[in-house]
Amino acid sequence: MPASPEGGAEAIERRARDLLAQLSSAEKLALLEGDTDFWPGMADIASRDASHVHPWPAGAVPRLGLTGLQFVDGPRGVVLKGGATTFPPPIARGACWDVDLEERIGAAMAREARAFGANWLAAVCVNLLRHPGWGRAQETYGEDPVLLGALGAAMTRGIQRHAVACVKHFALNSIDSSRFLVDVQVSERVLHELYLPHFRDCVEAGAGSVMSAYNQVNGMWCGQHPQLLTAILKRRWGFRGFVVTDFIFGVRDGLAAVLAGQDLEMPFRMIFAGCLEAALADGQLPLDRLDDAVLRQLRVQLAVPEGNYPASLRGCAEHRALAREAATKAIVLLKNDPALLPLDPGRSLAVIGPLAAVANLGDRGSSDTRPEPGVVVTPLQGLRAAAAPGAVRHASGERLQEAVAVAADCDAALLVLGLDWRLEGEHIHPGDIAPILRQMPPPHPLLQRWWPPVARAIAAVTSYGSARQGGDFAAGDRTELALPAEQVALIQAVLAANPRTVVVLMGGGAILMEAWRQAVPAILLLWYPGERGGQALADVVFGRVSPSGRLPFAIPTSADHWPAFEPRARQVRYDLWHGYRRLQRDGHPAAFPFGFGLSYTTFQLSDAVAELADGGPLQVAVVVSNTGAVASEAVVQVYVEPPGLALERPRRSLVGFGRLALEPGGSQRLCLLIPLRRLAYFDEATSHFWLEAGLHRLHVAQHSEDEGLVVEVICAATDLGP
Repeated sequence: MPASPEGGAEAIERRARDLLAQLSSAEKLALLEGDTDFWPGMADIASRDASHVHPWPAGAVPRLGLTGLQFVDGPRGVVLKGGATTFPPPIARGACWDVDLEERIGAAMAREARAFGANWLAAVCVNLLRHPGWGRAQETYGEDPVLLGALGAAMTRGIQRHAVACVKHFALNSIDSSRFLVDVQVSERVLHELYLPHFRDCVEAGAGSVMSAYNQVNGMWCGQHPQLLTAILKRRWGFRGFVVTDFIFGVRDGLAAVLAGQDLEMPFRMIFAGCLEAALADGQLPLDRLDDAVLRQLRVQLAVPEGNYPASLRGCAEHRALAREAATKAIVLLKNDPALLPLDPGRSLAVIGPLAAVANLGDRGSSDTRPEPGVVVTPLQGLRAAAAPGAVRHASGERLQEAVAVAADCDAALLVLGLDWRLEGEHIHPGDIAPILRQMPPPHPLLQRWWPPVARAIAAVTSYGSARQGGDFAAGDRTELALPAEQVALIQAVLAANPRTVVVLMGGGAILMEAWRQAVPAILLLWYPGERGGQALADVVFGRVSPSGRLPFAIPTSADHWPAFEPRARQVRYDLWHGYRRLQRDGHPAAFPFGFGLSYTTFQLSDAVAELADGGPLQVAVVVSNTGAVASEAVVQVYVEPPGLALERPRRSLVGFGRLALEPGGSQRLCLLIPLRRLAYFDEATSHFWLEAGLHRLHVAQHSEDEGLVVEVICAATDLGP
């Protein structure tokens, strides 16, 4: 373990205040910006892919011994070239429902970041998945705030053991193609019940930094939103770390941003550099706000643990084993009728599909990792290594007749299909950033006279670029939620040739399967499985490990059952109804419910009890038994049905979960502590959470539509505070 800073929190506070007193006004202002000038930084990105070459520095003051913060991205692993481990992305780890695993992954990512010289890691992505069309669905844990909060807090704790965790994007960032434009309209109740609890969980877990979002909320840009950044984050929740802008284009009005609670603009000297010095001089920027921003960063810098982090930590055996564990636990068995899986590794197997023999790790935006050549184990490689020699035959599926012939000649067929970076991912419409580009200073003082018309011309060109959808950028948001037509045709042809066909789906969001799911006997979700994904797939397909993943979102039978989704929307309203909550309200059973996943064994729940002591939390206990013949892990979920007398509420909501491993015939008592706020509603009149009076029915179940075991608690109306 790394060494903690000497003296603990009180000593850090004293040291931070002492350093603050020694800083000049110019040094304080410099601490509110990244340490890289804008034009050299942009040239660095353009010429050598800088975000994958080195961390981005901020906050260094050499004369005072402050070495600063070194930022690196990392939702699925440190993005720098040089051997970092690529883990499955957050959506896959959301399917693990494993808090302990996520904390271990956070610690591993932080150790690798330190091995690159970075000490600030943006790996805690907890934006709620409102609609699976969001191109960055893969970067979050799912559609439910309790699941997001539990896993985001675990990742935060893991990172903070070695580095500074950055939690992003605050808040309501869940459309990519219009993220620089869209205004998300939301009520205070919906905001606090659905879209903020998981951020609060991460703050309470000790996050050192929070990143604001590009979008607007209720008519105000998130990067300069006083309600979000100060009233809620800093005052209501007591956050003592610092707020950082989203990168490059996260601020429109520098003074408004700082006054609203923004503490650091990254990664370049940009908008703040052009306005804050004058604002401080003429009194528009109060000195105490400047000091507060600086003090917040100093606290975090001084709290970074000391320790030795050699380059040998990158991609070490321990971390690769962790990536394999995550990829294996993430696999969701959606269908297995009639018990086609597991397959016999000694029998012939046709492995078919465009994604079978490629390293399909996720999108190519800010989370893009760069594993060394030969490190990634593809599905085909993993299956071949685990099967008998010569048992696995391969066809890409590009030539349909060849694929059909290979499938017909084997005992079983396995299709690897789904999404890749060309179909979903991060996306920038260049014209959307034109208003910010116009504020940039000229790259050289000699251009000052001619710069205004040149800047307008650059903005005009980039605006024209936004008139074209797609282009050379990543795919962005999805509007087609089924598989591409050629993949559906491949399923149908292979299935006709060999009825013993398994469909393995890769991707980061929900895929509609109605055109073929009834006909296919077995379906697995592999997600983007990270660098050990092929091994994980073989572990499950050949029965070395029983599948234990559970869906982090619901998959409906129709796209009409999701909320409306427009990738280029300029305004959208978010309400209480998305995902499994919406399906329940509208009476639509899911094709595959939230929390659903099959196993090679069976589980039984018994003896469920719930106890509500004065002051909480709610305690729920249940006995979980493995009634089958295979060792496996179970995921137990607790849903509440509230009285719903005071106001309209979701019929059933997740309030707690736990995961445990059981041998065949084994039983274990699982005890869960559930904070009362998860049972409560947010009252806009008092701006507090309230526990509703009356009967609360708790379903101890295996997914959101499972009746499970019902236990009841009677609650008195209780003010739970802000």
